[in-house]
Amino acid sequence: MNAGALLVQPFVEYGFMRRALVATLALGLGSAPIGTLLVLRRMSLVGDAMGHALLPGAALGFLFAGFSLAAMSAGGFFAALAVALAAGFVTRVTSQREDASFAAFYLIALALGVLLVSTRGSSVDLMHMLFGTILAVDDAALLLMAGVASLTLVVLAVVYRPLLVECLDPGFLRNVGGPGSLVHGVFLVLTVANLVAGFQALGTLMAVGLMMLPATAARFWAAEVWSLALVAAGMALLSGFAGLLLSFHAQWPSGPAIVLVAGVAYLLSLAFGPNGGLLARFLRSRAHRNA
Repeated sequence: MNAGALLVQPFVEYGFMRRALVATLALGLGSAPIGTLLVLRRMSLVGDAMGHALLPGAALGFLFAGFSLAAMSAGGFFAALAVALAAGFVTRVTSQREDASFAAFYLIALALGVLLVSTRGSSVDLMHMLFGTILAVDDAALLLMAGVASLTLVVLAVVYRPLLVECLDPGFLRNVGGPGSLVHGVFLVLTVANLVAGFQALGTLMAVGLMMLPATAARFWAAEVWSLALVAAGMALLSGFAGLLLSFHAQWPSGPAIVLVAGVAYLLSLAFGPNGGLLARFLRSRAHRNA
């Protein structure tokens, strides 16, 4: 088999592969900058928690309307937003840290979602919600992903400066009268919207994969915020492309294959990345000892 047949032919011959590739393109463009900002804010696990928290809302949408894109997306959006608001409220009125509050609420939401689907649906329905079906995305799902990605990039361009200050020094923004709470709220809404879009393709367990793994890997290759987001987006796109090919040729589940490729990219970045990777640190340490 030549390289063309290996790398291009699946996308030329099969429409579902082209749709899946476009879906990963939209998810990567929208999720990468969000993941980069979550890493900067040290909220990486919060993104994971919010991804799982949308399950009960999506399950309620499924129970009332079946596999309706609108019902499940709206339910997932409001469920994840409710968890974010509840965790934020507990953090503000008690001494509990934000990550602990998110962990508590997301576990409750995850258990509730699994219970709802298990009591009214089948194991196939549950697997569909947990792991998604990126090879089965339709026009409506693609429009949702493209719309969320476009909205994310436009809104981030508008609130970029105050959002960046809020990420790096929220106390300073508050002291100069900046719209810290408003910007933080907008950022959380964008995070939830991207997770809901990713849920359609990768499920609640994998939706955060293309958001966080490329963002954490990019830290070993770039140092500025714009370059971090750019590298993260590139890694997300390559992960989607390689993961779909791996899924097609090896007959692996597509969602886990895409996230697994992103995980391999993270491990390679950790080992060989010039910006704090293990090899770079070792060489720098040896150079200091020899000096």
